[in-house]
Amino acid sequence: MLVDLSHTIEHGMITYAGLPEPVISDFLSREASRTRYASGTEFHIAGISMVGNTGTYIDAPSHRFESGVDIAGIDLQSVADLSATVLRATDRRSIDADDVRNLQLRGKALLIQTGWSQHWRTEKYWSNQHPFVTRGAAESLARSGVRAVGIDSYNIDDANDGTRPAHTELLRAGILIIEHLTNLEALPSSGGIRFFAVPPRVRGLSSFPVRAFAIVE
Repeated sequence: MLVDLSHTIEHGMITYAGLPEPVISDFLSREASRTRYASGTEFHIAGISMVGNTGTYIDAPSHRFESGVDIAGIDLQSVADLSATVLRATDRRSIDADDVRNLQLRGKALLIQTGWSQHWRTEKYWSNQHPFVTRGAAESLARSGVRAVGIDSYNIDDANDGTRPAHTELLRAGILIIEHLTNLEALPSSGGIRFFAVPPRVRGLSSFPVRAFAIVE
């Protein structure tokens, strides 16, 4: 069974307060294309202008560290066909070290279900009351051997903390971050999950949208 874990990117939507919304437009409309081709033949070519932090997206190490790997340098083994564990954390605002310390995560993806995605595209979603990963939890994850950490929240960090400890600890360890996931409640808590969150191979970008999904065996 395939389970889609991504939000749809739409014209004018807001992913992160203060960042510009995507602009989707026609580069070549169907009507205009008719003058270029034989009678009865038409094409549509669209364009999109957006920041990398749009929709469900992945952060590469260069998002936090200048010398870090960018989107084009991401190893496919870290974003494709990963065994995944789901951490249910719908009853709290912070994910702490005790929540992750005993999880067996080496070589896997950790997907944190907070339930916050239910507020997608509302003012509450990007309020600073969203669930987040604490510094202690991030430090524990950085030592765990996990390959990627995803969350269905507005930010993996507490947006009130300008030091961004979760981004710092995880990306310094080469652990990729996927934010703004959705539909995690459709996954089993453990076992039989293969996770994918592959971005296009774009040089010079540190974050970019992904079509995140899982195969449930």
